[in-house]
Amino acid sequence: MSDEFLKKAVPLITVLALITLAFFIIKPILMAIILGILLAFIFSPVYGFVNKILRRKNLSAFLICILLIILIIVPVWYLAPIIINQAVKFYLSVQQMDFVTPLTNFFPNFFNSDTFSNEVADAIRTFITNTTNSLFDSLSNILVNIPNIILEMVVVFFTFFFVLRDGDKLVLYIKSLIPFSKDVEDKLVKSTKEITLSILYGQVIVGIIQGLVASIGFFIFKAPNAVLLMLFSAIAGIIPIFGNVIVWIPVSIYFLLAGNTLAALGVAAFGLISILIETLIKPVFISKFAKVNTSVILIGIIGGMMVFGLFGIILGPLILSYLVIILEVYRDKKTPEVFIQKPE
Repeated sequence: MSDEFLKKAVPLITVLALITLAFFIIKPILMAIILGILLAFIFSPVYGFVNKILRRKNLSAFLICILLIILIIVPVWYLAPIIINQAVKFYLSVQQMDFVTPLTNFFPNFFNSDTFSNEVADAIRTFITNTTNSLFDSLSNILVNIPNIILEMVVVFFTFFFVLRDGDKLVLYIKSLIPFSKDVEDKLVKSTKEITLSILYGQVIVGIIQGLVASIGFFIFKAPNAVLLMLFSAIAGIIPIFGNVIVWIPVSIYFLLAGNTLAALGVAAFGLISILIETLIKPVFISKFAKVNTSVILIGIIGGMMVFGLFGIILGPLILSYLVIILEVYRDKKTPEVFIQKPE
């Protein structure tokens, strides 16, 4: 073995070994780091505004951290006990709910067999029960892992602070590591930033706003377990194609079956308003940033949830979008983009 080979191999092996060890060290808190980075992306405009006034990066980043802590702790402190209580009530009510009669009334020809109707009703009840059990399991894991969650939140806030404060330096550092030409490097960084902002603002933030607007109807017309429905509606609003209609339409049907036509129409009205908000607000973000094909986002959300859990709703579409970005940069053709459209 020549000395020249050793001089090249030893540093490479050392770097690979250190990267491997670093990965195992970071792995338990990797999601916390990613969450901190994504939150920094979301709050970067607020940080920029505050920093223009104060002209002190540390103080500006610290104040935004305090704002984020308030936005997280206050709702969790207030809503967590209510959600747990309503989840228990929902679970118990599902066990006693009659699914056969509504199915028979709405689809008399399809559900004319009592045996078939009972089997479908049992399947619906089992699905809802399993979903509720998953929610309870998640809540139990949170309670059991509170010390770990506190440590992860510390990592989130430290990452959030430093990415806010040193975001420009971080981008330059990442660009220096990219083994591509300067032109490809600039395209990758620009496209990645646009896609990240497009998904975070255009899909996630707008989706949550939609869910909250639709939830106003739940509270005004006193839907049962309104806070739990609001949580489901906000999460469902992020999912493209389906959106929060999978929450407010069943609630509207529930009121209709209960004979409360006014409440059914009211909930439906707020649901339609939430769709109108998407029509008005989302194009504003899409026109400023690159647009990701809806199929990429939907597949990313479904696959992301299977791999990463609830956090996969955000992480899945981002990972697929970053892959598409690299393919688009290397494709570098004049033909129309299939998966990503450039901003107007």
